[in-house]
Amino acid sequence: MKTYKVGYLIGSLATESINRKLADAMFKLAPEQLSFHEISFKDLPLYSYDYDADYPEAGRRFKKAIEDSDAVLIVTPEYNRSIPGALKNAIDWASRPWGTNSFANIPSGVIGTSPGAIGTAVGQQHLRSILGFLNSPQMNSPEAYIQFRDGMLNEAGEIADESTAKFLGNYLDEFHQFVARVLTVLPRGA
Repeated sequence: MKTYKVGYLIGSLATESINRKLADAMFKLAPEQLSFHEISFKDLPLYSYDYDADYPEAGRRFKKAIEDSDAVLIVTPEYNRSIPGALKNAIDWASRPWGTNSFANIPSGVIGTSPGAIGTAVGQQHLRSILGFLNSPQMNSPEAYIQFRDGMLNEAGEIADESTAKFLGNYLDEFHQFVARVLTVLPRGA
């Protein structure tokens, strides 16, 4: 079976981000056809179109990492009912200069966790709007708004709750099927 290279972005820059912990635990549940690699954006300066004529190396590396991925999964917290500013900045870098949008035709998924009862629902909807504008085909179902609670992860960094583990495993199975469908219609490099 074909293996898909999935670049993932962690929306928070915090070292101890609960979204990073969720991603690490969740990837242990992924089908073997998904190979995950982090696409870091912590070295990107604040975007300005002044950079468009001479894109810095950090911006070129970031864009290339997205373009070299078969799909992108964004695991993000919600900040003030939106996405973190650093994540929005990274997305702006990837979409510029005009006509070189790295997200175009790259299948994407969005998931996140928060201590709040509705998880990251509002922030994810904002992110989906941005990805839609960037012409990134999105997995719209199932949606995953995970409430991060004490005991959600065990000492080994695995999902401790059986029903949550089953849900996240199903989410990744669905993501795999979604990526395969999209890339059948929009093959990479075609």
